[in-house]
Parts: sequence; C-alpha cells; structure tokens
Amino acid sequence: MKTFLIIGMGSFGHHLCRALAEQKCEVMIVDRVSEHLEDMLPYVASARVGDCTNPDVLRSFSVESFDACFVCLGEDVLGSLQVTSLLKELGAKKVFSKAEDDIQAKFLLRNGADEIIYPELEVATSIAVSESSDSIFDCIRLTAEYSIYELEPMQRWLGQSLKDLNFRVKYHLTVIAAIRDGVIRPNLSPDYKFCQEDHLLVLGRSEDIRKVIR
Repeated sequence: MKTFLIIGMGSFGHHLCRALAEQKCEVMIVDRVSEHLEDMLPYVASARVGDCTNPDVLRSFSVESFDACFVCLGEDVLGSLQVTSLLKELGAKKVFSKAEDDIQAKFLLRNGADEIIYPELEVATSIAVSESSDSIFDCIRLTAEYSIYELEPMQRWLGQSLKDLNFRVKYHLTVIAAIRDGVIRPNLSPDYKFCQEDHLLVLGRSEDIRKVIR
C-alpha cells in the first residue's frame, strides 16, 4: 500500500484525499485549521493540525517515509515555497506542489518541487478543447506539449484500418484505445478498422490534433 502526505486541506486537498483513499492508499493530512480536517477523518490514516512552514513540525511527520508529498496551500505562495523546500531538505522522495500560475511554478521547481500541479489550468484546458470542436469530447493534458484526446473518427477514416491509413506516420498521433458501446479496447492491432460508433483515445500534440480535425 502506498502512503501519501497532503499538506493543505482546501478544495483541491479534499478532492485529492478522497481520490487517493478510493485507490486504497494510506493518507496523512495536515492543515493549520482543525475544522479543515474534520470531514476527511473517515478517509485517512492520520490527521494533524500544524504549521508546516515550521521545520520541527514537518520533521515530526517523518516525511521521508511517504511515497510522495503534496503541497496544496493554494494562494499562500510564500508558505508553498517554504514547505516545498523543507520537504526536500528533510528527504521527501517526491514532492508535488500546487501552483496558481507559471511564475509560482518556476519558483516551486527551483525550491525542489518534482512536479507542478495546475488543477484550474487542467480543467480550463479540457473545457476549452472539448467545447471548441464538435469532434473532441475530452482532453487530458499530460505536459505543456502532449495531451490525450477523446475524439470521433473522421469520415475519411471509416472502414479503414490503422495500417491502411499509416496512421502514426501520416498524422504524428498514436491511437492508444478505442471505445465502442462503453467498452474500452486498448492495444489495437494494425488491422483494427474504424467505425462510426467509435470514440478514439489519441495521444499527441495539440497542433497535430488541430490539423486532423480541420
């Protein structure tokens, strides 16, 4: 069972805690305000009230024992930087830090964050992409350059296979699965033929997706 430390129990911290608990992970949560912890007590192994900008407080949690630590302090930019830096100094294996913008993200990375979380940006990107095109149903942003898109097959693809279309070479995209009748079909063979009922999960760059759906 993997173990995680979540520091800061705002809205994102709550959602993250529930999601990790649903995956049967062991979670410890920390916040300065006890009321922010109360509704999460059924989901967690441990809950502490404390100011994690204090090195002695963080040291008492044995942060090096967790598989990953999440810094979810929202708009408290200075606190987020301090806690991120302290976690790395104390031997945390992996630190995810929540950022509000690119400037904050840059400083968090300089202070030791292994990965940056942009929850608002992820949601905004997904909505913008799906609503701007009738052919795209969803988008999961992986990096600044690559995303996974759920899209309907183009009319010119219907009845043709991945091999017939020379799909990866022609479009610079990778079909990772097809969804038909609610069933996900991963690891498609080169002979898989697209049909109207398919939804495709496609990995690629946004510029290549835009070229395809034009």
